[in-house]
Order: sequence, then structure tokens, then C-alpha cells
Amino acid sequence: MFQKVGLVEPWPEQGDPGRYAVTHRRGDRLVFKVPSLRNVERTAPYFHDGQVATLEEAVRRMARYQLGRDLRDAEVSSVVTWLKSLTGTISREYIAPPVRPAPEVSIATRAPAK
Repeated sequence: MFQKVGLVEPWPEQGDPGRYAVTHRRGDRLVFKVPSLRNVERTAPYFHDGQVATLEEAVRRMARYQLGRDLRDAEVSSVVTWLKSLTGTISREYIAPPVRPAPEVSIATRAPAK
């Protein structure tokens, strides 16, 4: 999914035009790919430019520029706690390279029987 940053209030850093650089459509200015929230606590720094070092600051920025809200510390803490609950582990079997079957030998390439 792609989403515009600064929906309610203008995004402070506007040097990167986002998808506009690819599509050249005005509506794609400041539109960026939205990553999954799974394991978000492990993916710092945050945002398209990596300028935000902490999850707490990322939550504050998103509330401010996407929702037009300034969150209290307790609200930020609650959101961060929920985001951290999305952290999990991936079993090694799931991410292991696939085991390919041995190639079959055709009759034409077999050694003649003696």
C-alpha cells in the first residue's frame, strides 16, 4: 500500500518527492510505500528517510501529521506497547532456503547397461 505523508498537516521534510519521482503525477508527491507493522519495533530508524530513531517519536509524528493530534505521553506509551505486541519470531524452517530435488537423469543420458 502507498500513503501520503502529511495528510492533515504538512510533512516537515519535503525534499524527497516520493512516488512522484517515478510517476510524475502531482497526486503522488509525498506518497510512500507503507511497510507492515509486524516486527516494527525492530526496524528503526523509521520513515522513508530514516530520520526518526525511536518508535515513540514515530508514533508522535504519525499522530501529528496524519491525524492532527498531539498525543500525551501515556497515549504514546499505549500505542508503542500495542506495536511491540506485533513482534514475533520466524522459525528457521520458515526462512530456510528451499531444498531442491535432485535432477532426474533422462534415459538418453544414462550409461548403457552391461
